[in-house]
Amino acid sequence: MESHGSGLRRVLLLSFCVAGIWAAYIYQGVLQETLSTKKFGEDGKRFEHLSFLNLAQNVICLVWSYIMIKLWSNGGSGGAPWWTYWSAGITNTIGPAMGIEALKYISYPAQVLAKSSKMIPVMLMGSLVYGIRYTLPEYLCTFLVAGGVSMFALLKTSSKTISKLANPNAPLGYGLCFLNLAFDGFTNATQDSITARYPKTNAWDIMLGMNLWGTIYNMVYMFGLPHGSGFEAIQFCKQHPEAAWDILMYCLCGAVGQNFIFLTISRFGSLANTTITTTRKFVSIVVSSVLSGNPLSPKQWGCVSMVFGGLSYQIYLKWRKLQRMQKKKKT
Repeated sequence: MESHGSGLRRVLLLSFCVAGIWAAYIYQGVLQETLSTKKFGEDGKRFEHLSFLNLAQNVICLVWSYIMIKLWSNGGSGGAPWWTYWSAGITNTIGPAMGIEALKYISYPAQVLAKSSKMIPVMLMGSLVYGIRYTLPEYLCTFLVAGGVSMFALLKTSSKTISKLANPNAPLGYGLCFLNLAFDGFTNATQDSITARYPKTNAWDIMLGMNLWGTIYNMVYMFGLPHGSGFEAIQFCKQHPEAAWDILMYCLCGAVGQNFIFLTISRFGSLANTTITTTRKFVSIVVSSVLSGNPLSPKQWGCVSMVFGGLSYQIYLKWRKLQRMQKKKKT
């Protein structure tokens, strides 16, 4: 009876994590698309300073992680010093900036789809640089994802979707997304090396360190350089409070979403988190298509299905590998 109650609690907790991740990031996606395409106020001005979103996100997540550390930290030491994140902070500042700037040139569904193909640069780097040999099913996953993204990019986008973009330019938009993935790869590798050197580093420490440096770099970029548009972004928010509210909610969604991701990984493992976040991306594309007026043709839906079919197969392969490892441990 006790085990039945424990199982029910795990199911309820997992459902809570799924609902939290989906709600936070799907709504954040809606806000991101709104801020990149909407014309605010009577003057019908666009919010052109999308890089400002990254600065605002850094500041909110910096404050959020500091509060979480103060609330939940047991006072232990041994985590990575704050200065160790300086290099990962650079790539983590440039990468997301490119990803969000891409929304000026391609639609939100196209951006989500392109950024879902993270496995492609990972496998290319692994095979070409490190000589890693992958299995046939792993290559099949990559082929499905790469093929789906490529065909989606080549298919004609609806005129309604194009009319909402600031400067339609598909090659530039997709190029920025793939550069974003490349920088994310360097960021993840640097974070892994930091946690390997300082095993007592927890998720909140990483969030604090990354966002501290992200805030510093973005402040310099937005306010310190001659072409920086930080003051213009603040002026726009003063003139259009609706945009300021959307930016605040966008940042809070990111911080809350991180909470649920940390909880999911700590209780259910990274595979469960990957499954939840992958399905969330698919739902984000559906929401964008239905609610935000970005209609997709049947062929484009076929490409979307192809990409997420490849991602789902990849998750299944990881699950099988995990099962085999657990069986070996038992024997």
